[in-house]
Amino acid sequence: MNRLTLCAVLSLIAATPAHADLHITRDHGGYLEEYKAKYRQIRDTRQRVIIDGICNSACTLVFGIVPLNKICVTPKASIGFHQAYYDKAFTFGIKVTSMEGTSELMSFYPETVKSWIRRNGGLTTEMKRITNGVELWKIVDPCPDSW
Repeated sequence: MNRLTLCAVLSLIAATPAHADLHITRDHGGYLEEYKAKYRQIRDTRQRVIIDGICNSACTLVFGIVPLNKICVTPKASIGFHQAYYDKAFTFGIKVTSMEGTSELMSFYPETVKSWIRRNGGLTTEMKRITNGVELWKIVDPCPDSW
């Protein structure tokens, strides 16, 4: 391969976006706006999401932003839902629920998630978990061996 051809091939590789999978293994959540931006980028770049551990709180927005056919769960998956809270920096360190934030969370979830939440008493201050198995597979598919 001559130099010109090699340079052209390297330029083409450098210009091609990488499509790495996102592996969620220990995500306890955070700010809704950060997760919305993160998952929109993953959706827009058509990346796959493999939930291979804990996905709690704002992490669960993945189900409402990334297409469900781009998400799968492994046997180690654990999903946790609860009401949204205001940043403790603004509430003197006290955990104060946000009805607006909770409503926003619910607005993103697909019907399968909303249905599970309703069947389990709605969003509360306590974490409600789904571990890998039939209940979770009603929401999202288990990962195939090829992922």
